Amino acid sequence: LCAITHYLARGQLGCFWLTIACLVPGYVAQLLSILWFRADGCPPGRGLLVLHVLQLGLWKRYWDVLRMEMKAGGSAGAGEVLMQHGDACVLRLLEALLQTLPHLLLQAYVFVAIDPASLVPGVSAGLSLLSLSWALVSYSRFSCLLKPGHLCLPAAALLCLLLWRTGMLGTRVLALVLFTRLYSCWVFAVAGIHWLLMSFWLVAQQTDIVAQPCRWRLFNVLVGAVYVFCYINVQPGPSKHRVAVFYVVST
Repeated sequence: LCAITHYLARGQLGCFWLTIACLVPGYVAQLLSILWFRADGCPPGRGLLVLHVLQLGLWKRYWDVLRMEMKAGGSAGAGEVLMQHGDACVLRLLEALLQTLPHLLLQAYVFVAIDPASLVPGVSAGLSLLSLSWALVSYSRFSCLLKPGHLCLPAAALLCLLLWRTGMLGTRVLALVLFTRLYSCWVFAVAGIHWLLMSFWLVAQQTDIVAQPCRWRLFNVLVGAVYVFCYINVQPGPSKHRVAVFYVVST
């Protein structure tokens, strides 16, 4: 909102409309949240719909998780709390990839290539980077909680994960922004080739998260697009070899 107000006040209408456009994909996560509320037997009322229209639906989910955690007392209902927490983490990650990532790319490009002296795009890009990194860390933490005999990650491990994600995303975004500044639209060719390579690599791994063939192809294409920027583990088991392949292709 600060970035939108900043561009409107300075008459930068191109950046103003592009920043507003970055908000639109976030409604995909809000729509899924409403559908999941309905599937869980909780038909959304008018107040809940208003929260989702204002893109505050995930905040409501996190509030429900905290309230359930306090009622559970660490024992009763722990499984239900975990699943509700998982829904919130997955939706938050989806929102971050669809909304925060495009916003990060736009604000980083404005700050680096168009208006380096402006503080608002730089701060907005930094906060978007932190938000996206934390969404990835939350998803990783939830994945660990699902494993049998899991151990809760200590604060030091979460901090290391956050620094890793921030460094990976920050350097990747900076490289793409600088490449765009030098070579303009050629960045789409480079990103497109990377997208195709990652998508074919996922197909070769035979990921079985999605059963239907059509949805399986769509899943690989979407995750391949995510792999242009960061790595997400979508298969069970150790991932060190897959991470190594990702780094080789990315560099």
